[in-house]
Amino acid sequence: MIVSILTLFPEMFTGSLSHSIIGRAQKKHLVIINMINIRDFATDKYRSVDDRPYGGGRGMILKVDVLDRALINAKKSVPHLPAYTILLDPKGKIFNQQLALNYRQKPHLILICGHYEGIDARVNKLVDEVVSIGEFVLTGGEIPAMLIIDSVTRLIPGVIRNGVTDNESFTDGMFEAPQYTRPQNYKKLKVPSVLLEGNHAKINDWRKKHTLKASSVTS
Repeated sequence: MIVSILTLFPEMFTGSLSHSIIGRAQKKHLVIINMINIRDFATDKYRSVDDRPYGGGRGMILKVDVLDRALINAKKSVPHLPAYTILLDPKGKIFNQQLALNYRQKPHLILICGHYEGIDARVNKLVDEVVSIGEFVLTGGEIPAMLIIDSVTRLIPGVIRNGVTDNESFTDGMFEAPQYTRPQNYKKLKVPSVLLEGNHAKINDWRKKHTLKASSVTS
């Protein structure tokens, strides 16, 4: 899988994408991450990527022509694979596990990180999907992009040991049951006795009883 990130701040990704599961996945060549600096596609001597909004208003707006050139370049950089393009914007559909599973199937995922006051609304017509990570505002789309890359990468076959992600929270619309490890008793907080008895049928029943529908928590 190839992930291309269109951003004004590629240096923000250096640490987050170099360690743990994502770092190992890159070393195994299971995922390739391309950083594309949007500013490289400005055409004036000041490398301008934003401008004042028509009709007035606060802040500056990312320009549609600059983003379009960056997007075209990202697609041309991997001409042999179909690209799926995502604009990260708080007005988009909320990202969830089902979307992560869908994105895992995309051979080339392109993530566009917004910044400043907003993005020219015409960019919405240039992408396949507009996605948000929640009903709140961030400085830019870089952190949402990191979140999506982490969520999707761990689902790629071979990144994590087979079977580990099959029964995780949200996979079937449920949260996993509570989990415990040693010590058995910590500050009078005890591990449920059923988990210590070795009766797998009882343990499975206990776990089923203690799963929660994701909707009951997130609604």
